[in-house]
Amino acid sequence: MEKAKKGVRLDHISKIYKDPKTGKDFYAVHDTSLDIAPGEFVTLLGPSGCGKTTTLRMIAGFESPDEGEIYLGDEAINILPPNKRDTAMVFQSYALLPHYNVFDNVAYGLKLRKVPKEEIKERVTKILELVELSGMEARMTNQLSGGQQQRVALARALVLEPSVLLFDEPLSNLDAKLRVSMRTEIRRIQQKTGITAVYVTHDQSEAMALSDRIIIMNKGVVAQMGTPQEIYYHPNSEFVADFIGEANFLKGVCKGLDGDHALLEVAGTEVRVAAVENMKVGETYTIVLRPESAGLAPEGALQCKVVLSCFMGAYQNYHVMVGETLVKLTDYDPKNHHIYQVGDTCALTFRPDGVHIL
Repeated sequence: MEKAKKGVRLDHISKIYKDPKTGKDFYAVHDTSLDIAPGEFVTLLGPSGCGKTTTLRMIAGFESPDEGEIYLGDEAINILPPNKRDTAMVFQSYALLPHYNVFDNVAYGLKLRKVPKEEIKERVTKILELVELSGMEARMTNQLSGGQQQRVALARALVLEPSVLLFDEPLSNLDAKLRVSMRTEIRRIQQKTGITAVYVTHDQSEAMALSDRIIIMNKGVVAQMGTPQEIYYHPNSEFVADFIGEANFLKGVCKGLDGDHALLEVAGTEVRVAAVENMKVGETYTIVLRPESAGLAPEGALQCKVVLSCFMGAYQNYHVMVGETLVKLTDYDPKNHHIYQVGDTCALTFRPDGVHIL
C-alpha cells in the first residue's frame, strides 16, 4: 500500500533567543504561519539571520518553537524528538560517515531502525539507482566527488521514505557549475518521488529553479510568498524586488490616470505605466524596472547618459543615469543592436506593462 503524502503546517510559530551582547530577548522567527501542501516543493529564501534556517530546524525538531504549533499532516509534532518525526534532513556538510562505504552510509538509518537485511539491500539498491550511483556501493566516501557525496547524502535521507524531506543549503559547498546540475537532479528526484520538500537557501537562482512556491523571509517574518513568477513580477516591497533578481527603482509622482494606465513624472518627464489599484493623483510611487525589461533608443521621453557599456557575450551590460538615479540594463543579442558607448546620451525605454508599481 502506497504511503499517504503529508504536508506541513506552521500555526503562528515563534522562536525567541537571547542576544549574548545585550542580554535582551529577540524574535529569530515571529508569528509565522505557513501551509505547505503534500508533494509541494517550497523554498525558504532570505538573507543571513532572516529566520529561514531556524524555521527549518523547528520543523526537523532540532529547535522547539516558543509559541505556536507545527503539524505534519494532521499530527501536532512539537513534542516529538527528531527521530520520531516523519522527516529527514539533507545537511550542508553532507554529514557522511567517512569509515563507511556508500552502501553502508545509505543503509545506516535503516539499520538503526532494525529493518531486515534483505529489505535494506532492496531499498538501498533502489535508491542508489534513483540518484544514479548504481555500481558505487563499495566506494568509500573520500573517493567520491562533491556532487557524488551530495547524492549519497540525498539517498541516505530518501531511503528512510520520510513524508517530508528537509534541505539545509545542501549545495553551498559545491562549485557553481555543479550546483546548477545538482539542483536539476534534486528537482527531478523530488518530482519523481512526489515527496514534500522544504528547502533553505540564500541563493535566489536556486530558489527560482527548484520551487513550486518561494517564501521570502526578512527579520524573522514572512515578507512574501508565491510562485517564482509571482514573486519576480509582482514583488510587494522594494526588499523583495531587490532580493529576488536585480531591480531598478525609479520614483515618480502620479500626474494623471487614463483607464488602465497612469502618467508618472520621473526626473521631470512624464512616462506611461500600467496603473495599479487605488492609485491617486499627486502621490509618489516606485517603478520597479527589471534590467531585461528596459532598453535604450536614440530618442525618447526619458533621457539618460551611459556610464558603463560592457560586452558580456550573450548580452551588453549597461549602466545609465536617469537624473540622479543609476539604472542597470541587460540588452540581449547585442550583435544585432546598436552599441551605446560611455558618455552617449540616449533614452531609456520600457513597455507600460513591463514594470511593476509599488
